[in-house]
Amino acid sequence: MSEKERKNISRRSFIKGVGITTAGAAALNSGVMAKQLEKSGLINDSNIVPEEGIKTVLEVNGKRVKVLLEPRTTLADALRIDVHLTGTKIGCNRGACGACTVLLNGKPVNSCMTLALDAVGLPITTIEGVETNGELDAIQNAFIENDAMQCGFCTSGMVISSKALLDSNPNPNEEEILEAVSGNLCRCGTYPHVVNAIKDTANGKVK
Repeated sequence: MSEKERKNISRRSFIKGVGITTAGAAALNSGVMAKQLEKSGLINDSNIVPEEGIKTVLEVNGKRVKVLLEPRTTLADALRIDVHLTGTKIGCNRGACGACTVLLNGKPVNSCMTLALDAVGLPITTIEGVETNGELDAIQNAFIENDAMQCGFCTSGMVISSKALLDSNPNPNEEEILEAVSGNLCRCGTYPHVVNAIKDTANGKVK
C-alpha cells in the first residue's frame, strides 16, 4: 500500500472494518458453539424456547389465565398486555417507585422486576382483585375518605402494600406503617393521608 493510500484510510473506516471482522468471527464462533452444544446433548428440541414463546398459566385474582410468554417478559408486562389488567402501573421500570406492586403468594413484590415465568404456580393479586364481589375493600374506602390519592398513578401499588401490611399485621403502629409503604413513591406527596388511611382501616373506622 502506498503512502497516499494509507493516508486515505480514515479512523471511521478502520473501526468499521474491524467491527465487521469481529462480528463475523463472533457469528462463526456462535454457530460452531451451537453445533457443539447440540452434539453434546445440552441443547435439543425439548429445551429450546420456541420463537412464539412458552404456553403456560398464571393464577391471577383467583382465576387461571392462559398466556404465551417470552422468557424475558416481566410480570408487570404480562398482567398489563397479556391478561389486560392495567391497574398495575409501570413507573420507573427498575423496582424503585413501587407503582407496579402486586401480591405474589401473599407478599408484595415489584412486578416490573419479577419474571412472569417465576410467578407460574403462585397466586397473584392485583389491584383489580382487592375488592370482593364488586365491593371495595376497607383499605380502598379508607384511601378515598382520607384523600390518599391525587394523580392516582401510585395508588394501586400503595393500596397493595397497605393491604399486605394489614393482612399480616392488623394493628400496625406508625413506624410499621411507614416501613410498609417506604418502597412506594408518591410525587403528589400524599404520604400523611396514606398513613391515616391505614390507621383508620386498622381501627375499624372505615369498612
